[in-house]
Amino acid sequence: MSLLQYLSCHLILTLSVLTGAKSADDYYIRQSRCIYSSPDLSDMVYIDSFYLNKFLFTQFNSTLRKFVGFSEIGMRAAEGWNNSPFLLTERAGADVCKFIIKSKDTPDLIKVVQPKVKLSSVTRAGGRHPAVLMCSAYEFYPPHIKVSWLRDGKPVTSEVTSTMEMADGDWYYQIHSELEYSPKSGEKISCMVEHASFNKPMIYDWDPSLLESERNKIAIGASGLVLGIIITATGIIYFKKKSTGRILLPQ
Repeated sequence: MSLLQYLSCHLILTLSVLTGAKSADDYYIRQSRCIYSSPDLSDMVYIDSFYLNKFLFTQFNSTLRKFVGFSEIGMRAAEGWNNSPFLLTERAGADVCKFIIKSKDTPDLIKVVQPKVKLSSVTRAGGRHPAVLMCSAYEFYPPHIKVSWLRDGKPVTSEVTSTMEMADGDWYYQIHSELEYSPKSGEKISCMVEHASFNKPMIYDWDPSLLESERNKIAIGASGLVLGIIITATGIIYFKKKSTGRILLPQ
């Protein structure tokens, strides 16, 4: 039996104990991946994920150098593995990845996904500034990403609030950053995103006309609704007056 087969059997037994699985229908899936984007493999990331009945419950990430649980069961398993000799084997995963990739061309081990970026205007109650913009990046991998703001090409450091990279539970991540500011005529607000999937930082400019366009659509829709009500009311009044003035003659 190979080392990998031994570890897999050992993990399945450990999972059964830690999760307290009671049903024979429960099943586990383990998926290991090597992820990189640089030619010299300096950004190599080793991910070892464990699923219980299709749900991710714990994962090892070589950048964190430990297991992380995503549920009550996963946290129990992660705590046990982080205190066991198996953790030393997992920490060597990134080096194993480099050895395999240097020895053989394995493009199926690579997974770098560009983020989908969206700029939008949001409303925040009690803010110190009248305008708030949100820059959201979705469905990207690996999770390391930097989202920042530019005002007329200069970095903005104040009045910025950002979340951490949040796992979607389906291999991908998302992050959101807000900028609270007072708009000025002619200025240019941009969101800059830096990620391993980009050859250079990507800049996304905020277009205030988009917000004005949405307002115009709402105004046009409201005007149409009012006009429709007026026409309907006029028709009803006309019909009632005509009915009142009608005289029925005996046949």
